[in-house]
Amino acid sequence: MTETLNNLSGSPPNEPGASLHARVFRTMAVTVALVVAFSLALASWHVTTGLLLGGTLSLLNYHWMRTSIAAVFESALGAGTAPRLTIANYILRYFVVSLAVFVAYFFSVVSLPAAIAGLCSFVPALFVEASREFYFVIIHREETS
Repeated sequence: MTETLNNLSGSPPNEPGASLHARVFRTMAVTVALVVAFSLALASWHVTTGLLLGGTLSLLNYHWMRTSIAAVFESALGAGTAPRLTIANYILRYFVVSLAVFVAYFFSVVSLPAAIAGLCSFVPALFVEASREFYFVIIHREETS
């Protein structure tokens, strides 16, 4: 049985996806900050700069992807047509990210495995969000008997 919440304020409910994106982005930023802080104490400066570069590029990539997809769907909804995603946007985004890592690695500023690990900051953010949602499902479940 579905449950409907009463909206007594008369204002439209908040967009559920907006808070999700904010939480994922914030978790990514916290993950990058924690990993870089631990790396400062435990690893060489190549590893630390690799994690910092990869994490920063990961945050940039997430923001860029989210805003470009939102713009495509907003323009499609305004025109009343099907969304048209061009592959050039994706290729450009990954080209910029890979070029930045390649240039930093070429000049021996970063450790390549650390930069790749920093680019993976999206993974812990998804695990944190999945754990959060799982917790709320278990806590707020309704008895069926």
